[in-house]
Amino acid sequence: MENSSPRPLAIIKVGETFDALRDRRGDFEHWMADGLGNTRLPVVVLDPRRGDALPSPDQISGAIISGSHAMVSHRAPWSEATGRWLAQLVAHGTPVLGICFGHQLLADALGGEAGDHPGGMEIGTVEVELRPEAADDALMGGLPARFEAHVVHRQSALQLPEGAVRLAGNAFEPTQAFRIGDQAWGLQFHPEFDAEIMRGYVDHLGDDLRGQGLDPAALRDRVAPTALAAGLLGRFARIAEAHDALATATAG
Repeated sequence: MENSSPRPLAIIKVGETFDALRDRRGDFEHWMADGLGNTRLPVVVLDPRRGDALPSPDQISGAIISGSHAMVSHRAPWSEATGRWLAQLVAHGTPVLGICFGHQLLADALGGEAGDHPGGMEIGTVEVELRPEAADDALMGGLPARFEAHVVHRQSALQLPEGAVRLAGNAFEPTQAFRIGDQAWGLQFHPEFDAEIMRGYVDHLGDDLRGQGLDPAALRDRVAPTALAAGLLGRFARIAEAHDALATATAG
């Protein structure tokens, strides 16, 4: 078994960005794959919306669930099926990283609740504050107490599953990050976004933002690089690599 190929890291694509932004910059799966950096793991993209089969937990080194313009609370059949699959991954100890929609779906699938945020939309570059529980976390440990991240969401993980650990939040969104078990994380913010992508979202949603009493120009001016948040994708790749190596050694 020591010469066996590494198991793939699966990107689960459950949404796509706006057409104009996709034409310039690609889509969620491209941004996430780029953020993983130089990993020895093969990366595969699967889309349960189009009927792609989701692999058994022991066939992959880890999974990243993308954001989406869909809503967890709408209970689409593909979303519910993906949630059940996530619960299997967590039970097996397969590393999981849920981003935005994926964060909310992970919470919902494990017994929490996702739904509309009472404050409406959070968008732009925001400050995220670590909680003490993050100090020794495998994904977020070692980050400064406060760092900036890009966000765009109308729904949130309103209630975390029993046993989940809240790792980070801010004044608007108390659960910007959480962990369930030892190897599964949800991030409400977008580590795969860069400043250009974030500005693209602010521009596209300008009318919605003005309707909520927000100033798109001010939000756009506030957009800044978020290298620390972006680095979490590479950290997750290292976690998946270690999981794969351990599984291979154990099998051998």
